[in-house]
Amino acid sequence: MSATISRTRIVAALAALVISTGVGRAVEQPFDQIQGGRYQAVLGDCAGCHTAPDGKPYAGGVALQTPFGTLVAPNITPDRETGIGAWSEEDFRRALKQGIGHGGERLYPAMPYTAYTKMTDSDVAALWAYFQTVEPVSNEVHSNQLPFPFNIRLLMAGWNWLNFTPGEFKADPKKSDQWNRGAYLVEGAGHCSVCHAPKSALGADKGAMTGTVLQGWFAPNITGNLHDGVGQWSADEIVAYLKTGIGRGSVGSGPMREVIENSTSKMNDADLKAIAAYLKDLPGGEGKGPAPVAKDSPAMQTGAKIYAVNCSACHNGDGSGQINLFPKLAGNSVVQQGDPTSLIHVVLAGSQGAATDAQPTTPAMPSLAWRLTDQQVADVLTYIRNSWGNAAPPVAPDAVGKLRDSSKGGS
Repeated sequence: MSATISRTRIVAALAALVISTGVGRAVEQPFDQIQGGRYQAVLGDCAGCHTAPDGKPYAGGVALQTPFGTLVAPNITPDRETGIGAWSEEDFRRALKQGIGHGGERLYPAMPYTAYTKMTDSDVAALWAYFQTVEPVSNEVHSNQLPFPFNIRLLMAGWNWLNFTPGEFKADPKKSDQWNRGAYLVEGAGHCSVCHAPKSALGADKGAMTGTVLQGWFAPNITGNLHDGVGQWSADEIVAYLKTGIGRGSVGSGPMREVIENSTSKMNDADLKAIAAYLKDLPGGEGKGPAPVAKDSPAMQTGAKIYAVNCSACHNGDGSGQINLFPKLAGNSVVQQGDPTSLIHVVLAGSQGAATDAQPTTPAMPSLAWRLTDQQVADVLTYIRNSWGNAAPPVAPDAVGKLRDSSKGGS
């Protein structure tokens, strides 16, 4: 994690506790709590939203594009004027677990309190202790940039009444300790459903984590579905993907790249294995995919030619890819998602894989927007999604054109 703990603030915090509680265990315990809180920040990927590119840790400024407008992640350093330095620990706990900020301000669920509510009070207390040691940064952020009427925070009281049930995670006594730890991480601090669950018209999570479009990318199905979920992934492959950015031939890119770099690659192996056990057990509907597009269709025939010229040098003629460099397309569950948005995005804009300690070399894909028309992009993706045993709906040229136009508009 890129954030650094201010040594001075740690010493000051420990000194205060020594004075108030006496010398002995009090010195050791707060340090352990701070370190535990630092790990909670990793689990929650706090840096992903609250640390701007080239910015100071947790000083805010990251713009979050939502269907309702733009929100900017606030400064959560302990600066008293522009951060959370004037907050109490109870203010912090209410924000994370109830969606109510300092002074009773209603928060938007882009800050995933709907998931953080499941965190234990002790984990939240540790996170609070850690943030007291982060370097305070003066950086005023105007978070609410939503248009009327969505900029009226009071509306969130009604949203919460309809869509939010506060309460800590409850372990399932019928499941193993490992499964329950994975459930706690995925449903709580990890807030995976915020990206991977379909959304209602009001932006609330709806149903299982079968995938949804977010900021121009399709967050894929991560249930145990055998076709387009992680059902055919082994637990070790899931762990490898989260730890290194590469697993079962897939390469973490787009928004997931940031999650891997800031969060999952820094988790301990026991937690990664717990997450894998939980995800593989998630029901995700029938494992059968659609019938593949006929090989003699015009899109498949044209797509095969485009693939041979533009893609086969890296991904091979049989879609087998190159280990640790270029994704394996054959049998790739991400390739076979019902929504092709991410694939279109990669072809048009290119992509960069995650850089992790275990895999510092980042695989890259160049943009082909300059070279391929909307029809050609649709044809080659239809071919990829229905070759080598793959099966997925054909890609429409209109879908490519829509994403191309939105990219030009900067959204």
